[in-house]
Amino acid sequence: MYTTLKIHNSAKILLVEDHKPLAEAVGAYLESAGFIMDYAHDGLCALHLATTQRYDAIILDISLPGIDGLTICLRLRQDAHLSTPILMLTARDQLQDKLAGFQHGADDYLIKPFDMPELEARIVALIRRERGELDEAVYKIHDLSFDTRTMQVMRNGQMIHLSPTCLRILRILMRESPNLVTREQLEQELWGELTPDSDTLRSHLYKLRKAIDKPFEHPLLETQQGLGFRLVAPESN
Repeated sequence: MYTTLKIHNSAKILLVEDHKPLAEAVGAYLESAGFIMDYAHDGLCALHLATTQRYDAIILDISLPGIDGLTICLRLRQDAHLSTPILMLTARDQLQDKLAGFQHGADDYLIKPFDMPELEARIVALIRRERGELDEAVYKIHDLSFDTRTMQVMRNGQMIHLSPTCLRILRILMRESPNLVTREQLEQELWGELTPDSDTLRSHLYKLRKAIDKPFEHPLLETQQGLGFRLVAPESN
């Protein structure tokens, strides 16, 4: 089981929120959880702090005086080339609003009102992902290996070329192996709430199976009808 203690004791968060009561409530909760908090109450202050200080994550409200959150997010990504995880807070719950957030560079999206434990969990997940703490450096199952530092996949000494989405699916399945991963779990980790139609995942899994299994004697990718998928060595079946 992952522990969040290391994250809490070392993570510095920039909270960008102009609604003072909410900013105080979020700040107090996250500080009590062990995070180091910094605050900005408008867009200009947010841009200044985000580009002059180092943060592990940014919690960014969309509706801000002066420069709105979408513009801030875009400028941090395009002008400052900042890769810091950004979680957007907003009262806008329409799909087009969520899409706009992601298109401007957000990593996650939380609708107001929200529960503090969910905010905390999402922040921890974003930081862990950015730090690469969710995965081992190299996975190996039977004669299949995946070096997550170089994104190089090999099987039986042969290089396997995969699309970015297939690489992400493989990483999830190898990380969880030999446990079963449900379709819902895969879709959530790949696309969050913006899940495409059901054929999309099926198509990627078909391509993944074709690349890592079809040319070889022993298949590793197993489908359990109606339950999910798993990668398992032949001797474990």
